[in-house]
Amino acid sequence: RRLAGLPSRWARDIASRLRGHFAGAFYNVNARGNGGQKIFRTEQDYRLYLSFLKEYKARFGFFIYTYVLMATHVHLLIEVKETPLSRLMQNLQFRYTRNFNKKHKTWGHLFQGRHKAILCEKDSYFLELTAYIHLNPVRAELVKEPSQYAWSSYRSYVGEEEGGLVDEDFLLSQFSGRRDVSRRAYGRYVQDLRHR
Repeated sequence: RRLAGLPSRWARDIASRLRGHFAGAFYNVNARGNGGQKIFRTEQDYRLYLSFLKEYKARFGFFIYTYVLMATHVHLLIEVKETPLSRLMQNLQFRYTRNFNKKHKTWGHLFQGRHKAILCEKDSYFLELTAYIHLNPVRAELVKEPSQYAWSSYRSYVGEEEGGLVDEDFLLSQFSGRRDVSRRAYGRYVQDLRHR
């Protein structure tokens, strides 16, 4: 059975310990707007979410490998340390919702219940999963190329904008010890996967 939009070949390696916690757990996280509503209405909304994500990363010490912010949902690849994923996501979503409601003069739940977190095998599908996330805007027909979408970590990985939020070393080291070579190689990898 397909889970959270992931191809079935990934679902076979998913563990069932969704509520458990251990340092080094690697999660594909998905948070959706309540009833399919938009959770980002303006450019400032996207920027605010990313600023909170960066703040909580410094505070809770997790790794973030990939992200994409879509109008109605968020995809994150996160590796936790001592702080459970549930705690950092509750903090992030509660604070963002409070600010969103105040700004847009709305009320109530912004997100559709608890976030979905799938515990994944990091070594098995890491590269394919990052590419899958980065290609979300292309598959949604928002842009023709992943580099044209402003609200994902793709542009940071291929060196088209300054990074700082994502932990790039692990992904880029899969291709080469040289940063420039690995950035180009990752770009080719995503394009190859796109056309499969």
